[in-house]
Amino acid sequence: MSFLTDASSEMIFPLLPVLLATLPGAPAVALGLIEGVAEATAAAVKVVSGRLSDRAPRRKPLVLAGYGLSSVVRPLIALATAWPHVLLIRFVDRIGKGVRSAPRDALIAEVTPPERRGAAYGLHRAMDNAGAVAGPLLAAALLGIFTLDLRTVLALSAVPAALAVAVLVFVVREKARRAPVHASQTNGPAAPLSPQFRRAVAAVTFFTLSASSDSFLLLKAREVGISAAGVPLVWAFSNAIRAALGTWGGGLSDRFGRKYVLLAAWSLYAACYALFAFVRTPAALLVVLGVYSVHAALSEGAERALVADLVPAESRGRAFGWFHGFLGLAALPASAGFGILWTLYGSAAAFLAGAAIALAAAVFLALAVPSPPGRTVR
Repeated sequence: MSFLTDASSEMIFPLLPVLLATLPGAPAVALGLIEGVAEATAAAVKVVSGRLSDRAPRRKPLVLAGYGLSSVVRPLIALATAWPHVLLIRFVDRIGKGVRSAPRDALIAEVTPPERRGAAYGLHRAMDNAGAVAGPLLAAALLGIFTLDLRTVLALSAVPAALAVAVLVFVVREKARRAPVHASQTNGPAAPLSPQFRRAVAAVTFFTLSASSDSFLLLKAREVGISAAGVPLVWAFSNAIRAALGTWGGGLSDRFGRKYVLLAAWSLYAACYALFAFVRTPAALLVVLGVYSVHAALSEGAERALVADLVPAESRGRAFGWFHGFLGLAALPASAGFGILWTLYGSAAAFLAGAAIALAAAVFLALAVPSPPGRTVR
């Protein structure tokens, strides 16, 4: 399901900078605003959806509602004639993402042995990233081999989206909840989440302030001379590395602890962002992007497993809601600020600022989470 959904989404994502370049009045700051608002919207919805999924006897209906909404709305981007149209479509699409993310991640924890959570979330992210390989390759083939126009390719993203919803409806089965949460248990205020969880989420949120939308990496690819048809291939290359190493990266956090793996990942991110500031050729961009992609393989599974480790089963939906919510809210100033810096001072200044924030977040993680939580499971 995640593979097909991301194949649909990633047919569009690497072409967004190309589409915006054809629309009137769409500078780099518009791209940052679109991606920031999109993620902030998803953030607010995730908090509510996570809490609802803890109260409901089943999580799958919320997951289906989220995937269904995104699948219907996302291909409409082919009809956009101005950048505010793109903003509106991304806004509604991210509402769907907000509805589905927390209950889906809670479901993964419920069907996974605690000692394998890192690998499980890494596998999920690997399949997600495999879809992000298939989507750009399909888009590149449709553009380059079949010579379809840009808007037709964007519209055809509806096909894998529909297949993803079909898989969810007919194939995905939800494991029965061991202890359904009754209304009498949820009418009052929920028990506060642990201080360890709050500190961990604060650290990841701090890091997210450095993590501008990857759309800017594709904009950088265009800046160094990669063609519009080549941009999806660049994105496929990055996601192929994430897909190949995702399960391995999550599994490392099962062995060595979430904190140490995240420290390595964030430090690698900071180094690569600093190098992106000085990249001037397509070959150099691909080398740095390849190393950069390893950071995602290390961090994506570890972050989610860390959340599952630090909260009891009956609060996981709420915890994932807050986790995704804070990350989405941080994405707005991260992407908007990056776009403003790029527009005013150029790409080098924006990437160097991101590197500095990522490095500071790694220091904060080292101080805020003093003991490795990766082996502390429920």
